[in-house]
Amino acid sequence: MKTCILVGSHRVESESSRVASYIEQRLKAISGTETVVVSLAGNPLPLWDEGVWADEPKWATAWKPIARQLAESDAVVVVSPEWSGMAPAGLKNFFLLCGNDVLAHKPGLIVAVSAALGGSYPVAELRMSSYKNTRLCYIPEHVIVRNVGRMLKGDSPADEHDASLRSRIDYSLKLLLEYAKGLAAVRASGVVDFKQFPYGM
Repeated sequence: MKTCILVGSHRVESESSRVASYIEQRLKAISGTETVVVSLAGNPLPLWDEGVWADEPKWATAWKPIARQLAESDAVVVVSPEWSGMAPAGLKNFFLLCGNDVLAHKPGLIVAVSAALGGSYPVAELRMSSYKNTRLCYIPEHVIVRNVGRMLKGDSPADEHDASLRSRIDYSLKLLLEYAKGLAAVRASGVVDFKQFPYGM
């Protein structure tokens, strides 16, 4: 089994990247699953344009390697900071590039990151708009890392809130992996029909 961890922050050194590293460490400790981290730091992807459909050279270089990693993955963890009450533009752009050939009928776990007590808006935004054509199936659980600057640092929890968060992350990751097993059967069932129904409603 392979899990892709998507870091949605544009910043080169971000708290989202640190949280993603912690999640990768926990996935390996929990199950030994193979992981791949896709980071949007530094905006590696151009803004979407129709050239992606024509397989223009810039897209073959920038997107194809990422698409291949996504296609090979069985589950996805989306780590999104909250910027002005929104998911970052680069993360939204990422989902515009995802056709149903890379994420469809795979489980996704949303992990929102906030410097203070926010973090709920990216969860709502991603659940509302990033699944329609990608067919990514967000699991009912999600994680919000509030006060991220003092969370998930070191081997031991800093306080009861940090301990509770670590426990929640482990629980959510275990659920994600079980959903991955179940949804593999859906993808293999022969019921999925992208020819007749290429787009979601």
